[in-house]
Formats: sequence, structure tokens, C-alpha cells
Amino acid sequence: MLMIILDTTIVNVALPSIQDDLGFAQSSLAWVVNAYLIAFGGLLLLAGRLGDLVGRRRMFLAGLTVFTAASLLCGAAQTQEMLIGARFLQGIGGAMTSAVILGMIVTMFPEPAEQAKAIGVFSFVAAAGASIGLLAGGALTEAINWHWIFFVNLPIGVGTAVLARRLLAADTGIGLRRGADLPGAVLVTSALMLAVYTIVRAAEEGWGSASTLGLGALSFALLGAFVAREATAANPLVPLRIFRSRTVSVANAVQVLMVAGMFGMFFLGALYLQRVLGYDAIEVGLAFLPVALSIGILSAGTAPRLIVRYGGKATLLPGLALMAAGLAYFQRLPLDASYAVDLFPAMLLLGLGAGLSFPSLMTLAMSGATPEDSGLASGLVNTTQQVGGALGLAVLATLSTTRTESLLGRGEQAASALTDGYALAFTIGAGLLLAALALAAAGLRSQPAAVPAAEAAEPERAIA
Repeated sequence: MLMIILDTTIVNVALPSIQDDLGFAQSSLAWVVNAYLIAFGGLLLLAGRLGDLVGRRRMFLAGLTVFTAASLLCGAAQTQEMLIGARFLQGIGGAMTSAVILGMIVTMFPEPAEQAKAIGVFSFVAAAGASIGLLAGGALTEAINWHWIFFVNLPIGVGTAVLARRLLAADTGIGLRRGADLPGAVLVTSALMLAVYTIVRAAEEGWGSASTLGLGALSFALLGAFVAREATAANPLVPLRIFRSRTVSVANAVQVLMVAGMFGMFFLGALYLQRVLGYDAIEVGLAFLPVALSIGILSAGTAPRLIVRYGGKATLLPGLALMAAGLAYFQRLPLDASYAVDLFPAMLLLGLGAGLSFPSLMTLAMSGATPEDSGLASGLVNTTQQVGGALGLAVLATLSTTRTESLLGRGEQAASALTDGYALAFTIGAGLLLAALALAAAGLRSQPAAVPAAEAAEPERAIA
């Protein structure tokens, strides 16, 4: 999972080098990122359900093979077309692999305390991988060249495959006959790919353009046709019963809002550090390190204990509040910011909040999944995360750019106009987190704690 998350951010740092080496125009350079996102976000739900049908271990290993081979092609690419095509293939492999990981975790660790710990480790990787990717991308690009941001996946992929064959128990799945719905597969994949494509193109075309509105309407129509198909199919690809759980549905909706606010901060925060404060690629990665460390400490240790003792909702709410406070602090950025005073507190608040929120949301979103549907639930969690990230980034980047261009037109200095644009995006991001907090507070039911007797006798130790 770390390898897949890294690939969504590690490329961003290397884009200028890729552009110079392969001769990309500014407009076509975005497809190095978009080709991956469209394949990845569009196939997650389908891949998760196929994992339930044919076996999650089999799907995991197949996706790992595709992703690793595609990484080799990306690293060896000498033309624009080869790199974009290989990135699309990477997205397919990433979706096949990551869609079933949470499903495997909840079936391998049915006991609440162990499951919370395992989801905590997963959440650390999923949430902190973005900042690690910024640091790794800068180091590899500056020390060697951009090709190695892809070649580094090869030993990781091979090692993971060897360990997976040894450590993951084989599962047969429930059989393709239980969900061999080809029309449903075509509809859901087309709808999600088109939705992600519409979102990433909206930043260039404009949210009110005929292209954006037309493609958006078509993606909604395809999604509606998919829901109608699944409601009447004898063996639906995606049984709609998964959405009957209020906890699962609300948790995924909260995740869309949360990720939209947080991922926009990573992207626009990195631009602020580079374009206004003059940080280089490695310094940007180091600046975000407190976020990764805070997430690691809480999600792998403290958060699982709190979830077991107090439940997912009680752990999630303060986490969302801390993240909203971090983004609100971020929006007051001055032109000559001091890292210790102006940046570090915001990074710390965001890291602490994400360290509590991600494990809680993962636990809540998987709470209603049966063994037969755990791959589907896992794919749904990853889908809402990707759609939320793409939507949030597109909206926040567009509003930030519009604000900056407006100020430049009035004669503002470039640095001041950029800072004001980023501040607007962070303010809206904080609003998205507050909306997520309100939805979680109103929509999620409090869960009974599942505390082992030893921990119940030592509450202070459990909290610590």
C-alpha cells in the first residue's frame, strides 16, 4: 500500500524534470498524473468486488504483478506516449491491489483489538505516504534522475510478492457465478473513470464549461444506470445491501469531505513552500515530516486503543476537529513565514487529527462488511478516498488560481497574490473538515466499546 500511495505523490516533485527530459507541453504534462488517477479511481470498486468473487489473495498478487511491470515500463520510458500509457497501466495494477487490502485485514483479524491495530498500521501508510512521497521524490530526482522514482518500485514489488505468497492464506472467493454481471461492470467502471476524468479536467476547462457540465451529467447518468441494473440483476456485481448500513454510508461520505480538505492542503501547501518561501524539493518533504510522524505515532499506537475502548465515532470527532484547526491555522500564512511559528503548529495539528481520524473512519466504513462483501467494502473505502482527493484538489486549486489571477489583475505583487490564493483554499479546506465533523456527529451512531478485561481494569494505561 505504501508503494501505491507513494506513486500518487512522488511523481509531483519530479514533474519539472520529466517535462524537460521528454519535452512535455504544460497542458499535456498533467496527463502523467491524470492517466494514473483515472485508471486507479475508476477501477477500485470493480476490483474490490472481483476480489470477493475470485479470491482476494489472487487479486492482490495479480495487481502487484501488473503494478510492478508497469513501474518498469514507466522508468524505461523515452517518449511521452510510453510514459502516459505505462502510468495508466500502473493505475490498473494499483486499483487491483489496494482495493482488497482492507478486506484482507478485516478477515485476517476478526478480533476487535487486533483488527483496530492492523487498521491503524494501514491508516498510517495510507495517510502518511503522501508526505513520505514528497521527500522520497525530491531525494531520488536530485540524487539520480526521475526514472528512479519508478525503478524503486521493482525490489519492493518483488519482495512483497514473495512475502505475500508465504504469509497470506489462499482464499477461493465466492465464485464468479455470484456476481458475473458484465453490463454492471462496464457501467460502474465507465461512470467512475468518466467522473474522475471530469474532475481533473475541470481545473483546466472551468467548472461551468459545457464540457465539464456535459461529462458530469453523463457520468451521473451512467452511475444511475448502474444502480438500476444492480437493483434488478439476478447476480449483481455490487449488491446494494452494502449501502443499507447507515454507518458505512455516512463514514464514506465523511471521508470524501475529509480527504478533499486534507489532500488539497498537501498539494497547495507544497506549492506555497516552493513558490513563496523558496523551499527546494527535499525541504518541502522535510517540512511535511511532522504530519507523517504524528500520524504514525497515533494511528499505529494510540488510536487503535481508543477505538477499542471508546468506539470509532468518539475517536473520530476530536480528530476531525484537530484537522479543521490545523487548516484554519494554515490559512493565516504570511509572506515571510517562520517554520517554527507559522508552519509547524499547523503540521502538528493536521498530523494528530489525521492519526485519529483515518483509523476511526476505516474501522467504521468496514464495520458492516460481511466476509463475502469485505472486498467490496474495501474498494468502496478506497474509491471515496480517491474521488474525494481528486474533487477537493480540483476545486481548491481552481478557486486558489482564480483568486490569485484576480489579485494580479489589480496590480498585487506575485508572492502576495499567490499567498492570498492559497489562504482562500485552506479556509475552504477547513470548512470541508467542519462539514465532515457535523456530518459525523449527526449521522454516526455511537458504538459500544469492546474493551478486554485487562484494559478495563487499567483505563489509564489503555488511554496512554
